Amino acid sequence: MINFNYETEFTLDNEAQISKWVQEAITSEGFKLDEINYVFCDDDYLHKLNVEFLNHDTLTDIISFDYTIGKIIQGDIFISIERVADNAKEFNTAFSDELNRVIIHGVLHYCGYKDKTDEEAQVMRDKENHYLSQLL
Repeated sequence: MINFNYETEFTLDNEAQISKWVQEAITSEGFKLDEINYVFCDDDYLHKLNVEFLNHDTLTDIISFDYTIGKIIQGDIFISIERVADNAKEFNTAFSDELNRVIIHGVLHYCGYKDKTDEEAQVMRDKENHYLSQLL
C-alpha cells in the first residue's frame, strides 16, 4: 500500500498513477511492496527531521526511513516541495519531472541502490531515468 500525506499546501493530482508506477518499479526490482508513506512537506519540516534524526544541519529534498525486511519494502519518504521546486529551476527541468525523480529515488534506495560514490550515483541516475521513461 502507498499512502500520500501532506504537511504543506501541495497535493498530487495523480496519486493513483504514481502509486501504480512505484509498485511496478518495486516489482521490476524483484521486491514486494508492504507499505510506503510519502509525506510532502516544506523545507522547515524536513530540516527539523534532518537535524533530529540524522544530525545533519542542512536542507535536503528527500529523507527516507527504510524499514525494509528482506525483499519486503516498507518505509517513510519525506519530500520537501520547496527544495524540489528550487532544484527543478537549478537543473532547468519541469517541477513534475523533478518531483517524480525524487519519488522514485527514495524507492530505489529501499531496493538497495546507493549514491555515495560517483559510480553509485551514476547507477542510481540510470535507474531513475529508466523508471521515469515508464511513467506515462
